[in-house]
Amino acid sequence: MSTAKTTYDIPFGRPWIEDADRAAVMRVLEGHILTHGPECKGFEDEFVGMMGGGHAASTSSCMASLHLAWMDLGVGPGDEVIVPAMTHAATVHAVALTGATPIFVDCLPGSGNMHVDAIKAAVTPKTKGIGIVHYVGIPCDMPAIMAFADAAGLPVVEDCAIAIGSRIDGTHVGLFGHVGCFSFYPVKHITTCEGGMIVSKNADTVARIAKFRAFSVDRTHSERKVPGIYDVADIGMNYRMSEMQGALGRVQITKIPEILKRRKANFEALKAGLEGLGRIRVIDDPDPRFVNTHYCLVAVLEGDLAPKRDDIIMALQAMGVGTSVYYPHPVARLTAYKKRYGYVDGTFPNAETIADEAIALPVGPHLNTKDMADIVRAFKAVTTD
Repeated sequence: MSTAKTTYDIPFGRPWIEDADRAAVMRVLEGHILTHGPECKGFEDEFVGMMGGGHAASTSSCMASLHLAWMDLGVGPGDEVIVPAMTHAATVHAVALTGATPIFVDCLPGSGNMHVDAIKAAVTPKTKGIGIVHYVGIPCDMPAIMAFADAAGLPVVEDCAIAIGSRIDGTHVGLFGHVGCFSFYPVKHITTCEGGMIVSKNADTVARIAKFRAFSVDRTHSERKVPGIYDVADIGMNYRMSEMQGALGRVQITKIPEILKRRKANFEALKAGLEGLGRIRVIDDPDPRFVNTHYCLVAVLEGDLAPKRDDIIMALQAMGVGTSVYYPHPVARLTAYKKRYGYVDGTFPNAETIADEAIALPVGPHLNTKDMADIVRAFKAVTTD
């Protein structure tokens, strides 16, 4: 492995925060409404406007949205929910916290997503739902999945944490299943520092969840005839977003077209450069129906590079190239789930390959195509003997 001394400044992720973002937050702080106000409502309305349909409720995180979704569906002990092996732990935690049992399914090697045939094979009489993840912004084949799910009477929850802008034949992901759940963590497509959104085509679903995310109080502040007088209709949660986050989100959402444009250009430049090096396979899906919003580029190392993955990551880091791993384990191999259900190596071979032999590289809007050329240059340097 080369010991080249060239160094770069290419962080994996960096939130795109400008004066307009800061001003929006300061306007909230200069007022007196910090929650239950107009900023979150405006953010919700503008978010579904960006998506092109649906109804929305802002939440404290994507995992909060996922948890709310499964609770809304009444999933609990004795039930099973099909989930991908290749995802963030939050996808599965949201199921496990209801008391239901996650049933893991391997991913396709090319896209990192579940295939409908694997989902079908995992269904049992205890199955009560299907949890979908659009891996690093690549849409799952939702038309095929929904055709099966609808015929089987199984609700679908879409984890769209890193898929803002991803579409299938023009329809935004998150509008296919029971609900879609989005994340605004700092390095996601847009950020509210922390925060999430739950979206559905069904207004009643969102209205129910909106109450449940706020203790199940039956009347908002503006709906109370006598201040401080309300009732609680059910056992609810406190999964709300603050007005500061909502205000930040409203500015961030205006940047989405430019963000997606930059990500696409960076991804395509980096993919072409890396594939020219050989011994590298880039995870993508060429299906013309799909719009991939390029959260990052996942490069699967092949041949003699595969066992050197961790060394290559550290060498890139030493050169100033930020990387990550999406994700470091099939969820079932994580200690918490291994202790509950056991794990046998080789159970999910495609997920294991991505977890153990792939590197996630940055393509965010804080970078440009020159940075992509530098990443390729650095990659070549650290993989050349």
